[in-house]
Amino acid sequence: MEIILEYTYTGSIKQESLTENNIIETFFAADYFQLSGLQDFIMKTFKNFLRNNNIENLPELLSKVAETMPLMEDNNFLNLLIESVATIPLNTIEFGRLSIAGLQYLLYYTYEKEKPFVTPEYEVFRYSAILAAKQVSNDAFKSLIKKLPALEQLKQIVQVKNKFIIDHQKVAKELEPLFNEADYVWDQSALCASENFDYEIFAGYQPTGWVLSSNGYCWNSNKSLADYCPRFGDQVSGWNNLPSKLYPVVSLGYPGRFQIQPYQDYA
Repeated sequence: MEIILEYTYTGSIKQESLTENNIIETFFAADYFQLSGLQDFIMKTFKNFLRNNNIENLPELLSKVAETMPLMEDNNFLNLLIESVATIPLNTIEFGRLSIAGLQYLLYYTYEKEKPFVTPEYEVFRYSAILAAKQVSNDAFKSLIKKLPALEQLKQIVQVKNKFIIDHQKVAKELEPLFNEADYVWDQSALCASENFDYEIFAGYQPTGWVLSSNGYCWNSNKSLADYCPRFGDQVSGWNNLPSKLYPVVSLGYPGRFQIQPYQDYA
């Protein structure tokens, strides 16, 4: 409030008056009192702050914003803050620095506004799940840390021992708000015929398998068509040899793998 009074009486403030501890409250106060000149000054100061690579405390700033600002609110300061946080890989942010509400803001704005997000989808899921577990209990947190290794560690893992996830129902409840903000898609969409299909081989290598990858490649009979589309298209006009009966199939390429586990009653 002192900064607001200073600006009201003098028409200016010193740049050093703005710190990481008060810049958010000052911006929202300037917005409330309709001090557009002060808002512009804060935005300029914040941009200089980012230009000097002062991004270490941005997760905490976003968490602070999430405590005081409605999710649907939209302003330039929030957009700039989220765009900056989105350039930080989630696996480099220690658990506890970014709150669940802050993560929800991040997922909402990057998805709804189609902003670039440097973190791969698996790492987003991993971070979200572990962060949710941390809110439930320390045991649940430790359990998911072991069950969900970082992406670069997956290549070194042969088998993860099958154990129950501690407090899994409570963790799932914590995750519900985040699922509403994220949209996960398969890397590949595939079809196969029921006859002469080898389930041990990549579907796109076979004459009875047709694969459209998210990178825009089409596969059939070990032949690929590059740059069909930037993302999934509505139809593949190049496939004129499809049989009358088709079945959906999920195809994994190296180093992908899957495991079918026995039924377990978690009730």
